[in-house]
Amino acid sequence: MQKILIANRGEIAVRIARACAEAGYRSVAVYADQDVDAMHVRLADEAFALGGTTASETYLSIPSLLAAARASGADAVHPGYGFLSESADFAQAVEEAGLTWIGPTPESIEALGDKVTARRIAQQAGAPLAAGTDRPLAGADDAVAFAREHGLPVVVKAAFGGGGRGLKVARTIDEVADAFGSSTREAIAAFGRGECFIERYLERPRHVEVQVLGDGRGRVVVVGDRDCSLQRRSQKLVEEAPAPGLTAAQRDRIHAAARDICAAVDYRGAGTVEFLLGADGTISFLEVNTRLQVEHPVTEAVTGVDLVREQLRIAEGEGPSIGGTPPPVGHAIELRLNAEDPGRGFLPSPGRITALRVPGGPGVRWDAGVEAGDRVEAAFDSLAAKLIVHGADRDAALVRLRRALRELEVTGIATVAPFAEALLDEPDFSTAGFAVSTQWIEAELMPRLALQDRPAPAPAEALRRVPIEIDGRRVVLGLPPGALAAAAGVSPSAPRVQDAADALGATDPEAVAAPVPGTLVRWLVADGARVEAGDELAVLDAMKMETRALAHRGGTLEHRAAEGDAVAVDEAIGRIAG
Repeated sequence: MQKILIANRGEIAVRIARACAEAGYRSVAVYADQDVDAMHVRLADEAFALGGTTASETYLSIPSLLAAARASGADAVHPGYGFLSESADFAQAVEEAGLTWIGPTPESIEALGDKVTARRIAQQAGAPLAAGTDRPLAGADDAVAFAREHGLPVVVKAAFGGGGRGLKVARTIDEVADAFGSSTREAIAAFGRGECFIERYLERPRHVEVQVLGDGRGRVVVVGDRDCSLQRRSQKLVEEAPAPGLTAAQRDRIHAAARDICAAVDYRGAGTVEFLLGADGTISFLEVNTRLQVEHPVTEAVTGVDLVREQLRIAEGEGPSIGGTPPPVGHAIELRLNAEDPGRGFLPSPGRITALRVPGGPGVRWDAGVEAGDRVEAAFDSLAAKLIVHGADRDAALVRLRRALRELEVTGIATVAPFAEALLDEPDFSTAGFAVSTQWIEAELMPRLALQDRPAPAPAEALRRVPIEIDGRRVVLGLPPGALAAAAGVSPSAPRVQDAADALGATDPEAVAAPVPGTLVRWLVADGARVEAGDELAVLDAMKMETRALAHRGGTLEHRAAEGDAVAVDEAIGRIAG
């Protein structure tokens, strides 16, 4: 390999570009229109446009990514995490194009990335499993039938992908069908495939996972384990390594199960095997993520193993550089700095970062996809950066995290930093009283979090493409809105004129305001229907997650936006007349 195309964006694209530079490879970034001047584009050796503004047009478009690889002369592709990182079709297309795929084989991705097949492999390997379906659901009726047979609560999961997207919990029989529909839509939006399965849901479990490296020839090495129990909407916010409070028997069992599951498919590259750990000590296999994880830095911190460099090494045909599980040194904790407002239920908060002060000092690592002046885009994931701390033990790491959070300053967008500061004062998160679970944030902490200022709306800066001729050759020039405005003699910083819908949302007490900027996916209540305060009215998609708009009063609903419309935060999507 000489030149690696990074089929991703944001923080992980920056991370991979840096690893390429250290390993002696040239890196190629790709970008959607909004990302034309993003940090990952600025840091890579080369950058190529994908020509679009949505995930489906860009980072989920296999033809566009392969075209960029051909145009750049790349001979390898690294998918990062999210998007197409767990797509067997993409891996196959890359290899058929004569390029090196930096990841598991398409066959391994198909077997383990499909959570239904992975359950069967795990069962054969002797891993414990909760009751669940052994094939994708044909429809909502199948989900309801399973819930009636096996009991509640249940969880509907996307069969492909990960990161908590396409995962919905139903605690009553009336919620099951809606959970299936919502999970399917999120899975299609995030991963391009909507197949889902269902299984019994364990209340208040811990989430523990095992990092592995495989050489593709049957040898699998366990690098270590992590705890990722602190989640909201089934997406992780805080991760740490090693997983605290495991007995030696529990650790041995999950390490052995992870190794056996991956060895069964001759796993190649980096992967993560996830488990749930019940309060009674019960361990249940969850899934396999056939890619690098967002939380990989905490394992790197306590083991000294550079997991991205290991991926590159294995893709070159060499095995992992370690022969066995390295003993962890100290303790590491990672905070995902998402652009979300915890006080508003972790609603997405896209916008421009007007100022940023990054923490530093001993034992502090900052992995980011943005700098001051950059935008966190509404069309993509809310992850802006990751703060990782490493200390001699867990208590030392907690002290270091508190100090780093005091140094951190972010303005222009809401972030989860206030949540982390509150978390550090919680007895349930202390080393002595560690008692968090996957539902702990929403059940215990979230009701006590304060609201943050809402960021000003920041319209997406789509490019305008203009064909021109240079030295007799036709090329396409992409111009950002600022350049067009300057050419027309208009100040690009002139304020956007609010349309009638915007003005309605700001002044009309009857207006139903959009809680997030995004796309109105579906109305749940018909135009002209009677609603009561608290009723769910509409589903909006923002940053690849679904959010419900609620009725703020009782009355008759009037739709003011159509399904598929893009809406700004606080824009009126409807009215409720008394």
